[in-house]
Amino acid sequence: MIDGVPTCPECGSSNIEHDSFRAEVSCSRCGEVILESMIDEGQEWRAFDADQRQEKARAGGPLSFTKPNRGLSTHIDQFNRDDSGKSLPAYTRNQMYRLRSWHKRASTSTSMERNLKTALHELKRIISTLRLPHAVAEETAMIYRQAVRKGLIRGRLIEEVLTSCLYITCRKRRIPRTLDELAEVSGIDKKDIGRTYRFLKDELDIEVPLSNPVDYIPRFASQLDLNGKVQEEAKRILEEALHMGLISGRGPTGVAAAALYISSVTLGEKRTQKQVAEAAGVTEVTIRNRYAELKEEMNLTVNA
Repeated sequence: MIDGVPTCPECGSSNIEHDSFRAEVSCSRCGEVILESMIDEGQEWRAFDADQRQEKARAGGPLSFTKPNRGLSTHIDQFNRDDSGKSLPAYTRNQMYRLRSWHKRASTSTSMERNLKTALHELKRIISTLRLPHAVAEETAMIYRQAVRKGLIRGRLIEEVLTSCLYITCRKRRIPRTLDELAEVSGIDKKDIGRTYRFLKDELDIEVPLSNPVDYIPRFASQLDLNGKVQEEAKRILEEALHMGLISGRGPTGVAAAALYISSVTLGEKRTQKQVAEAAGVTEVTIRNRYAELKEEMNLTVNA
């Protein structure tokens, strides 16, 4: 092998041929067989739809933190059919029903397992409502499991701790989700979420980056149907404001909304302060205040 390129040990040629039919690797220059009787690690069957794939697969699904047992336990299905596809007799169906009941009880025998089952079920609901990717659910479940193992959930509501874990994940992945949104979906007061978020962050020693108003621009612009030029101008305004230190201590959503309002007016795609406020989930007063600050400190010319 020369510089990572496989070569023939006989003549040194790099013209290597892979023959999957004969399971050989040979040199196309001198004919030397370099490897033979290779093992094909690919699947030996084909599937043309989901049902065939499920029938022919011989391994379980991947491990997942969003399942109480990480997907390692057995499962008794609800079909009540034998291996040939025939319906089970009434007596056997009753047996299967009792087995399922005991199986569910045995799988959540401890308080920690019951806690996880409740929390992860709630997590699926919140993730679905907010339309967040599965990777966010996985990381949130992993953080929640760490909090359970360290006993950090005692004296706190499951939903409160879970929502705080989700907020940590969103901040780490720079996904623009506010405390107000999470509070609305979970039914937990945003002050409680914020307090628990800070507690978990410190106890679990998790580094969370500061909220960047720039992350909210694409989302708000999409809701307001603004083009890419308006988004780029809003990002430029925010980056300059960050460099000048004008955003410190200000809510990221309000600053992002104000920058987007300024850019929309400047580039002729004007949206009213009321429209921008509704898209950003802030008040018109907040936008007017942030707008006035940016306009004055940055000497912007805006014909609103």
